[in-house]
This record gives sequence, C-alpha cells and structure tokens, in this order.
Amino acid sequence: MSRLVFMLILLGIAAVTAAIAAGFFGHLHPALDSFAHFRAHLAVLLGLVCLPLFATRYLKVGAVGVLGAILAFATTSGTVPIPGLGKEYGPLYAGDPKEPSYRLLQLNLLYNNKQPELVLSMIGRVQPDVLTLEEVSHPWEEKLKLLSAAYPYSIICPDPEDHRRVAILSRRPFRLGTQPFCDGEGVIAIASIDFGGRSADIAALHLSWPWPHKQYWQVEGLKPFFERIGESAILAGDLNAVPWSQTPARVAKYGGLTQMPSPGSTWLFLELPRYLLFAGLPIDQVFAKGDIRVHSIQRLYAVGSDHSPLLVTFSLKRSEEPAQISQTDIALAD
Repeated sequence: MSRLVFMLILLGIAAVTAAIAAGFFGHLHPALDSFAHFRAHLAVLLGLVCLPLFATRYLKVGAVGVLGAILAFATTSGTVPIPGLGKEYGPLYAGDPKEPSYRLLQLNLLYNNKQPELVLSMIGRVQPDVLTLEEVSHPWEEKLKLLSAAYPYSIICPDPEDHRRVAILSRRPFRLGTQPFCDGEGVIAIASIDFGGRSADIAALHLSWPWPHKQYWQVEGLKPFFERIGESAILAGDLNAVPWSQTPARVAKYGGLTQMPSPGSTWLFLELPRYLLFAGLPIDQVFAKGDIRVHSIQRLYAVGSDHSPLLVTFSLKRSEEPAQISQTDIALAD
C-alpha cells in the first residue's frame, strides 16, 4: 500500500471517528446530537474503511478501528454496560392471563400516502384499541371517517401546515369528565381513556427534524404538555429522532416517562425497497409510565407510508381493588 493511499485511509478513519464522537456530546449542543442519529451507519462505515488495513502491515491500526466501530454500534442497541454510553430501556413484562390486555397502533400515515386502503385494511385486521397517528392531512381526515363506527372517540389536532397533524382514535371512551386536548401547532395530542374502569393517558407526538431544524426548541416548548401527562400513560409517535439521541431522553424526563425498547428501524426512503428497512432509522418511539405494563412492541408490514406501523400490547398493573367492568367492555365482548 502506497503512503498516499494509507494517508487517505487514515484521513477517512479520522473524519468518521470524529463524526461518531460528536454524537456522544449531543447534550452540549443540538448540532452535535444530529450526528448521533447516524451513529450506526457511521460505525459500519468506519469498519469498512478500516478493512483494507488488514491486508497490510498496518493491521493493528485497522483492528483498533474495527473495535471502535463495534463498540460504537453496540451503544445503539442498549448492550454496552458502560454508564453514560449504552442506552437503557424500560422492561417488557410477560403477559398475565389474569389481566386484560390492550393494543395500541402507532403509525405516521404519510400525508400523501397513495395507498390509504392498505392502512384501513391493516387496522381492520389488527383491530387495535387505540390509534396514535401522525401526518393526518385533510385527505386522511376524510378517509379516517370510515373508521368512525369502530373508533367513535377521537381527536384530530389542528395544524397550520396541515400535513403535520396528530390524532388519537379509540374504541374505548374518554374518561368521564375529561376532554382530550392538543398544543397550538398540532404536534401533540393527549387523551385520558377508560380501559375497563381504569384510566390511562394516551399521547400522540410528531416532532420536527433535528438541528438545524426546530426539534430541540420544539421539545422545550412542549415541556408544559409533557408535564400534563397523567400518572399512568403511553406516549407514542414519530419523534424524528433515534432512541439513543438526546431528544427521546428529554421527552422522557419532562413527562416522567420511561423509554421502551425499539423494535428496529421504522423509517426508510419510500423510493427504496422495503427489504432495505434494516438500513433505515428507528425514529418511531414508545414511552410508558405508572401502572402501564408493556408486553411487546412489534413492527408490522408496510402500508404505503415511509414509516412502519408499531403494535404495542400492554396492560394496566392490577390494583388491590378489583377493576370495575365498564359498559364499553361488555359491548366490546359482545
């Protein structure tokens, strides 16, 4: 290997390593946190750049680079035991046959989805109890009216930009004496829902893109809404942020929430084949707190959006007092 080629490889290793390192300091500035979103991709790139060195006398340099790439990639999976590096997630609980379980479907619809029938068909097959939806454009609002008989309780937030709107649809009633509400920009919706005599808040969230866009400041502005989320709750949505970045951590902190494990990449350019989804970004997130016990989070099949649906199965922790059976449960059972 010529000295010029070796220097170019070293320059590439230094550049990629610097980009990876910047992502670990996202708490200092949102510009640095933007690098964290591509940490997994950069780690793979670092490993590939180092591979040619294995065929030269610079084997040790290549080995150190590959080791660094493996460690960087591992920090995206929550498997690194080093405090402050590895991402920690809340536990998934085994189901209890004595507890009724419920299902929540999280999906960014894609405001101009050309195959809305795929979404409606999927909802009909899965029959979730609650839907948290993003990019509910006006055409989508008309389509969702077809679900009004199955999901009579709903809120669709107004939004000046139209396509960024969030919505919550539910088969179960809103808790008596409460009204669902939104922020002023259609970014978050919160509803208190009656699950068989016990209530829990459900929140749908759709954040903007990371720096240099307004995501960082948007989260700060939404802090009062996160603080209004009830003691037992699930927040689900398109955060446009990967799990190991600072944005989900800030959302969890402001809402007193626990971030749940990601099932993997949920977003990919729509023009790319779906078998490349593993190379996309896991930007759809689920959080929980209080008596909520999340049993599983599954990534479902493609439905014409650039996001994959997430199906969350959960229950509410049994209280000392027996849960009251609501009229809604009796009707749903029939």
